[in-house]
Amino acid sequence: MQQPAVPELAHTHARPIHWLATATAVAGVVALSSLVQSHEATAAQTPGTGTKAAPAAPAAPPTTAGVDFPLECGPVQAAVKRTATGDVDGDGRPETLAVVHCDAPMGTPPDALYVLTQGPHDTEPRVVATLIDPKSRNTVTQVAVHDGTVRATLLGYSNDSVPACCPDTKQTVKWQWKDGVFVRSAPVNAHAV
Repeated sequence: MQQPAVPELAHTHARPIHWLATATAVAGVVALSSLVQSHEATAAQTPGTGTKAAPAAPAAPPTTAGVDFPLECGPVQAAVKRTATGDVDGDGRPETLAVVHCDAPMGTPPDALYVLTQGPHDTEPRVVATLIDPKSRNTVTQVAVHDGTVRATLLGYSNDSVPACCPDTKQTVKWQWKDGVFVRSAPVNAHAV
């Protein structure tokens, strides 16, 4: 067997104490670098450097509390009968549909259907559209938003001689946001009740 030309050196044989000393030295360098590093350094990239910003939390739909509805009720207050929520204009923020009538102690007051919105910088919700005017004498029994379409079921009257207590027609109508306005479609299923 031939002998190596260079004699073996003591430091070429790693012993556990050598590994321990190396690990301690590396840990010391890492600890020292974290103390010396500036406070502005972060591991996250800033927006615009190839990362997408985290999606914002979905906006909450506007509430009806404190809204001044454009409804003349005389000595009684306006009462919210039912609501539905959804993004009806495609802006990514939900709107609230509010069925409102005068809180009369007797009779069947007609309903109105309003669209409420609240932008990111608005302090209060506001009425932006009237889908059903109370002058039409309708009662809204259902309202819903599905895929941006507003649907409502209405009870109404075939003529002015039908008493307010007893609506005699029922229809389902829908509205869609088109070119900056709500467009009402023909009744889906109008019939006598």
